[in-house]
Amino acid sequence: MSTMAHGDTSGGFEKSPGWLDWYDGPSTPTFRVPAGAVDAHCHVFGPGEQFPYAPERKYTPCDASAEQLFALRDRLGFERNVIVQATCHGADNRALVDALQRSEGRARGVATVRRDVTGEELAELHAAGVRGVRFNFVKRLVDRVPTDSLDEIVAKIAPLGWHVVIYFEAEDLPELYEFFSAIPTDLVVDHMGRPDVTKDPDGPEFELFLRFMRENPNVWTKVSCPERLSSSGPRALDGEQNAYTDVVPFARRVVEEFPDRVLWGTDWPHPNLKDHMPDDGLLVDFIPHIAPTPELQHKLLVDNPTRLYWPEGV
Repeated sequence: MSTMAHGDTSGGFEKSPGWLDWYDGPSTPTFRVPAGAVDAHCHVFGPGEQFPYAPERKYTPCDASAEQLFALRDRLGFERNVIVQATCHGADNRALVDALQRSEGRARGVATVRRDVTGEELAELHAAGVRGVRFNFVKRLVDRVPTDSLDEIVAKIAPLGWHVVIYFEAEDLPELYEFFSAIPTDLVVDHMGRPDVTKDPDGPEFELFLRFMRENPNVWTKVSCPERLSSSGPRALDGEQNAYTDVVPFARRVVEEFPDRVLWGTDWPHPNLKDHMPDDGLLVDFIPHIAPTPELQHKLLVDNPTRLYWPEGV
């Protein structure tokens, strides 16, 4: 397993110092995903020479092209992708749209738009395969919490049948709880709202997130990114990789309580990581630990993402 030699510059952009490149050549997963499986959270970055990064970005990633993403999809055994616009591209969705158009119908997208987005622009994004918009509430990644613009944008996307994706951290859920609960569309929470996995999965902080899902049947969540949440990391035990065991109780509880409202994704190419770069093959092998039965695995990887992103069945 080797680190991809991506280079630190692309189109005049220098990668943020200290941030790791994604692995080129991840291990082949032991777990075989079911036919029709969807990697429901991944990104494309640049290439910067073709799709410049946003001036207001908080970080500069290494390039990660659509071709490289689709090669990973095939290697891991997935059929489709959901490509999520990342903050480094701001509201310039050209790299996302390009990837969707190259996917031959095998990818859907989640875009970032501004409050002044026009109906014509939304129609173009829809035609390309976009089915949702993302709002980032992680204060270290955005200058301000976008509550003022969200309502306005939701009113524009709801007629298209799109949903809203939100990214926040567990400590901020109490103050945002009522605001999120009032969003009328389907709502997808990234990475279980980033719980602190050093705390008790039965404790009050995670219980608030579970209550949020119980009280709002329109809320879905991605049980993804154990590499971001874990404090134990991809430890080796008895010669085997025992990856991210401290995240398992949290993710498994969500999968078992809300089997019809969970999604999973690699988060390739794993931006903003400085500690370790995950092996995407090991991330796939994490799945049966959080979805232990074939029925739960099929819901997580096939039924749920298909229902949300390909409701027309194509």
